[in-house]
Amino acid sequence: MAIIDLKRLSAYRAKAFHLPPAKPLASQSQALRFINERGFIFFWPIKGVDFPSLWTAVAGDRPVPDEHDDPAHVTWRWKDDALPKRIWYYAKVLRRKATMISFDVLPYFYALSENYGSPEEDHWIAYEEGRLTLAAKNVYDALLKEGPLDSISLRKAARLVSAKESEWNRALEDLQKDFKILPVGVAEVGAWKYAFMYQITARHYPELLERARLISESQARMKLLELYFLSVGATQARDVNKLFGWGTELTSRALARLVEGGKISLAEHPKQKGEWLALTSLCS
Repeated sequence: MAIIDLKRLSAYRAKAFHLPPAKPLASQSQALRFINERGFIFFWPIKGVDFPSLWTAVAGDRPVPDEHDDPAHVTWRWKDDALPKRIWYYAKVLRRKATMISFDVLPYFYALSENYGSPEEDHWIAYEEGRLTLAAKNVYDALLKEGPLDSISLRKAARLVSAKESEWNRALEDLQKDFKILPVGVAEVGAWKYAFMYQITARHYPELLERARLISESQARMKLLELYFLSVGATQARDVNKLFGWGTELTSRALARLVEGGKISLAEHPKQKGEWLALTSLCS
């Protein structure tokens, strides 16, 4: 079995994650280019997950500070400013964390979602089959009826003002991770004068349904896996499954196809146990 070359892997990830010696991203346009190159990234670095993020591409490989005056927090302004521009897709998707996706890659994610071409009915089917909570259904119904709403108005319209914070947050996250809703702007409301505006994904990107319709689930998984490995270089199957949430069987099947195609190889990690998969170019 091939063995991962750790020196090559480290250099590869530094380049893919846009770490030194590369110059930090310094503008929204550079951030957009980075997202388009990678296909999808996290907004913040996620503990225990090796994957590119906008923060690390700007700030380097360091923790996100609590201080709001840290220069790297310019990423927050770029993200908020871009929400109504539709230059990238932003929502809590992978691992329910803030994810940024290029428009070329977005249809592949949507093709794997539980949306079947009828935005007025899909959420009802999901609710009746027990795949969507009542709170999430009510949030979606409110947006269907009212159009874009800030989070405070949306909570009222969905009759969730007295709901637990965990119930409210789960509803928003469930709908975002399945590409049913997304933030489309920021409103100066509430105690902090800051609240996301939400809209139904199919209304904000009506062309997305037709683009995704042409992509099979198998094609979508292969595309996303290829991009994933082009970003991380090497990983284990369990980490792939944690990131995408496809389930062990579907993940194993998709990885096997990628190995058969010669794009990645089964490999051993010199310092860690278990079976790994890596770009062939990073193995010896």
